[in-house]
Amino acid sequence: MHNPQLNKNGELQHLLTTEGLPKSIINHILDTAASFVSIGNRDVKKVPLLRGKSVFNLFFENSTRTRTTFEIASKRLSADVINLNIAASSTSKGETLLDTIDNLSAMHADMFVVRHSQSGVPYLIARHLHDTRQDHVHVVNAGDGRHAHPTQGLLDMYTIRHYKKDFTGLRVAIVGDILHSRVARSDIHALTTLGVPEVRAIGPKTLLPGGLEQMGVRVFNNMDEGLKDVDVIITLRLQHERMSGALLPSAQEFFKSYGLTPERLALARPDAIVMHPGPMNRGVEIDSAVADGPQAVILSQVTFGIAVRMAVMSILAGN
Repeated sequence: MHNPQLNKNGELQHLLTTEGLPKSIINHILDTAASFVSIGNRDVKKVPLLRGKSVFNLFFENSTRTRTTFEIASKRLSADVINLNIAASSTSKGETLLDTIDNLSAMHADMFVVRHSQSGVPYLIARHLHDTRQDHVHVVNAGDGRHAHPTQGLLDMYTIRHYKKDFTGLRVAIVGDILHSRVARSDIHALTTLGVPEVRAIGPKTLLPGGLEQMGVRVFNNMDEGLKDVDVIITLRLQHERMSGALLPSAQEFFKSYGLTPERLALARPDAIVMHPGPMNRGVEIDSAVADGPQAVILSQVTFGIAVRMAVMSILAGN
């Protein structure tokens, strides 16, 4: 079965998901990202690798943070960046998604960064580009539905590698609403590919999808048991619409059972790191004392995220 992310030489053509992404390519992205990070002043260098290239940010779903980091990454690579708020423009005029893509391709787009509320849209665009012989245009999935958020998964891997050096001895816990989380899926696929021996999912039964065990994940409904002796804790954002209703009694109840407090953090290894894809709901997923404490690496994730997105785009453009 051909991997739609790779060209016939096995090189990265699109970044659509961490699922099935070869370990060698993940490591190549992480190594490339490392070359962009100036350690010490937490800065990311500017390089001319995408000079003369056009990157179109196609955000069919709002996300200021992700769009901003892609925009910064593109500009640090010296690309021309075009931001399109698609939700408001073409689709409301009745243009189909693929007509929009064809029109933008005709404007000499080199790369589409796509975020969409429906799973599978970046795949659809990548397949269309292939079918219409526009293989010079690359697609980066910036989050699709509940399916995948590969650059977030990769920046999480970069962060873990930066602080822990090696994946092969780690216990990593992912906490919260895994059912609806594209970040959790991207993290789980990347962690298992990179050889993490124990990935744990912690959350209430209503927020854990079926099939986690088949993905090699240990499932815990009890937070204290799940955090015991872990090296890395990834807390997930709880969407407001899930906090009241069928899946959870309330945000307060969630925090009582699954909030990351200093007491719970103490159950993990003493040098455990705490991560969060942001933006955080303080007092819901995470206590402020933990979020602002010495074990939290959440701001480093943001810095590393720019370098990882630069790495992905420069590798794609270099094919």
